[in-house]
Amino acid sequence: MDQWSRLEAEREGLLALGPQAGELVVPQPLTLVAWQGQAVLALEWLDLGRGEAAQWARLGAGLAALHRRSPGVAFGWGHDTWIGGGRQRGGWHDHWGEFFVRRRLGDQLATLARSGVRVEVDGAQWSLLAQRLVDHGPTPCLVHGDLWAGNAGVLRDGRPTIYDPAVSYSDREVDLAMAHLFGGFPPEFFSGYESVWPLPLGHQRRRTIYNLYHLLNHAVLFGGSYISTSTRTLERILAEL
Repeated sequence: MDQWSRLEAEREGLLALGPQAGELVVPQPLTLVAWQGQAVLALEWLDLGRGEAAQWARLGAGLAALHRRSPGVAFGWGHDTWIGGGRQRGGWHDHWGEFFVRRRLGDQLATLARSGVRVEVDGAQWSLLAQRLVDHGPTPCLVHGDLWAGNAGVLRDGRPTIYDPAVSYSDREVDLAMAHLFGGFPPEFFSGYESVWPLPLGHQRRRTIYNLYHLLNHAVLFGGSYISTSTRTLERILAEL
């Protein structure tokens, strides 16, 4: 069932992040069971607090260290997983741009089209967009994949933590891009990251492209204003190619 598959993907993601986490706290899965017709995933308890500026900087620095210590040999994941309630396609690809535009943006647009919302993107536009994503020479590393402010924080004892991932081997910029969405992280988080592994030139322009994936996913899941926001964002991106 989908619920079991989603929780199994979360369990797998946490187990993948844990050995690379360094000072980041990643809750370890305790058990995944079926109970009264439902799937239940039990995790270690996280005693979350508010966090001070220095602790958010530690979170950013810890994420940069995780990215650096987890290089991959290709982009993707071994099988399909989930991001929230949406499917996230797996498989491996050597070309990051092609992978992202086809298996991230393209998949979301295809799902939207099945619900009656069609946005046409021709092959030439896809190719230009893919090339823009590889011009800075990204290498695959393990990413959290769903790093908005609700999936990370600081514990009461001051340690930074991340949880509820949608892992893959991707351009590290996808995590930093999403950290700007849905309320975003404090500026100290980003300065902490930059202190360990500075982002390459052009990351601000790529941020909009990477976050389009999450806007489209929300359009698929929730509809409403996310549809108009994501389609306008895509049109703006294509117009700037």
